[in-house]
Amino acid sequence: MFLLDAIDQTIRKLKAQTANILTLLNLSLGGFAIISVMNNQLNLSLLLIFLAALADRFDGMIARRFNIESELGKQLDSMCDIISFGVAPALLIYHGILVEFGAPGAAFTILYIACGALRLARFNISENNGYFTGVPITVAGCIATLSFLACPYVTPVFFAFLMIILSILMISPLRLKKM
Repeated sequence: MFLLDAIDQTIRKLKAQTANILTLLNLSLGGFAIISVMNNQLNLSLLLIFLAALADRFDGMIARRFNIESELGKQLDSMCDIISFGVAPALLIYHGILVEFGAPGAAFTILYIACGALRLARFNISENNGYFTGVPITVAGCIATLSFLACPYVTPVFFAFLMIILSILMISPLRLKKM
């Protein structure tokens, strides 16, 4: 009887942490994406960022489905998102393209990361009203990452402007309906 109770309690605890486990998977994939950029494996980094986006999508769905949303989960999700959709895509674009701009390229990269952090902090203190204010960092990160595939076809200046535009959109007053 004791063993069955222990197993049942463990299963309940795991179920309650399922969303947080997926959130940490998002973080892990983002961390590996950064390491891949540092090892000049840019295509692998691109793949890992998109896998992180899938984990990010499912963590919220599972939290709502099992009714296990929490303030801890919300904060953890934002901390993981800044890694997977702020730092990782910015470093991918910087290392793959913007490095040739020198200090301005580094500034565009830092601007993107800073605006992403501001966007997430603002989201965490806002009320859940059915709308996002500013483009979510996940969307901006996926656009930046997806744009990397266009490297052979567009000028590097495009990427500088893209990073500036995405930065501004993340902190803009633009309202987008949540899905």
